[in-house]
Amino acid sequence: MRLGVMLPLADIGGEPGVVRDFALEAEAMGYTNLGLADHVLGVNAASRPGWGDRNTSADLFHDPFVCFGFLAALCRPTTEFSTQVLILAQRQAVLVAKQAASLDLLCGGRFRLGVGVGWNPVEFTGLNEDFSNRGRRSAEQVEVMQRLWAEPHVSFEGRWHRIEDAGINPLPVHRRIPVWFGGHVEQTLERIARLGDGWIMNAHPPGAEVEGELAKLRRLTEAAGRDPGEIGLEVWVSVGAGGEAEWRQEAAYWKAQGATHLTLTTSFGRRHHTRIAGRSIADHLGAMRRYRAAVADLT
Repeated sequence: MRLGVMLPLADIGGEPGVVRDFALEAEAMGYTNLGLADHVLGVNAASRPGWGDRNTSADLFHDPFVCFGFLAALCRPTTEFSTQVLILAQRQAVLVAKQAASLDLLCGGRFRLGVGVGWNPVEFTGLNEDFSNRGRRSAEQVEVMQRLWAEPHVSFEGRWHRIEDAGINPLPVHRRIPVWFGGHVEQTLERIARLGDGWIMNAHPPGAEVEGELAKLRRLTEAAGRDPGEIGLEVWVSVGAGGEAEWRQEAAYWKAQGATHLTLTTSFGRRHHTRIAGRSIADHLGAMRRYRAAVADLT
């Protein structure tokens, strides 16, 4: 079970030195994966009373491909990079395939592409994409990308995509890039079973509900003619509540459920997760040290 951490850029900022120092400190502690969230546009909350606690233009999000390209030149050759998650349907699939392949080559094949359907129609409008069909369209996008990563030339005729005997260059290191889906609806599990390499899960705490969802995913994967053992599970954990004993108990639970990746988020505070109280880089690194010490022998 690999241990990762989300880069809390909205708290600590996105200056080059800050991003570099945080990533290298995380590596030194024993975190083997670095994750980034994704948003292209943030709304002006002043013009939208009642927007709630969703992301706004006040929250900093680096473009994941650019940020990971920067870190690929700095981090250890064993560190893995993953988007958690890239809002695929608000982008052109061929362009994402190209960006992902370029990053994968630059980081030595250590990139996982986590994708999701998004929730903010403002971003889709600004990027000239259709919000209403984003789920169905994203499934075809994954098929397009998987073909482009595997073959030097592709001919594809789908509902939303057409490629006329063309390809990307460079291709990814292993002629494929793992695609992990984020989301928690029935259609997400179906897409994982048919197309995906793993599930990025942050909605469910330990218990019967998530165990039922994992059993459902196994059934769907078998029905799709695939081995459920090939599907990874990445679980978000938080450190803003409880203590070492509780963190260790939760990590052991997820390991028993077959989690392949455990990702610590110090700044996510929705659903059952609790963010840390502080916002400085020292606050985040201190929380990370405590968590790593608590679960070190489980990863």
